[in-house]
Amino acid sequence: YWVEGHTDSDPIKKSKFESNRELSVERALAVEKFLVEECGIQDDDCVVAGHGQYDPVAANDTDKNKAKNRRIEFLVK
Repeated sequence: YWVEGHTDSDPIKKSKFESNRELSVERALAVEKFLVEECGIQDDDCVVAGHGQYDPVAANDTDKNKAKNRRIEFLVK
């Protein structure tokens, strides 16, 4: 299982995260933790990645589009 985190392109201002990349990794780790602890998926079957703002599915020009870019994607192989 691949768990990939994404963010919008807004710069990090007031957060414990130093970058969008860091935020996206933490987002993916939180989902991976849920899958392992609550769904019984083996930890060693998971790969976690953070793309930050670098793989948007929509332009970062409106709040609605930015929300689309703040996401998790699952790849099951």
